[in-house]
Amino acid sequence: MVDSIGPRPLDRKVGGVTRVGTAKAPATVTEQARATQAPTVAAQLSASAPVDTARVEMIKQAIANGNFPLSPATIADALIAARYEWMSHDKA
Repeated sequence: MVDSIGPRPLDRKVGGVTRVGTAKAPATVTEQARATQAPTVAAQLSASAPVDTARVEMIKQAIANGNFPLSPATIADALIAARYEWMSHDKA
């Protein structure tokens, strides 16, 4: 048998409503100041860039001495891959 198209009575049962505890009082000025003084992980990470300066110096020295292996094919592949990645986010 096929159900008709039209409004049907709702068979939902609603449970009783219970009251929750009272709302917490807003934080005082001293509590807010104490909360802003505590350093967060995000604040610590944003204070400086995550750079391994020793490795950067080692690479700079290798480039200056001509010992750093630069492969034009590898660089070209990385640039092409980056362009394809950018194109995938372009709006059509």
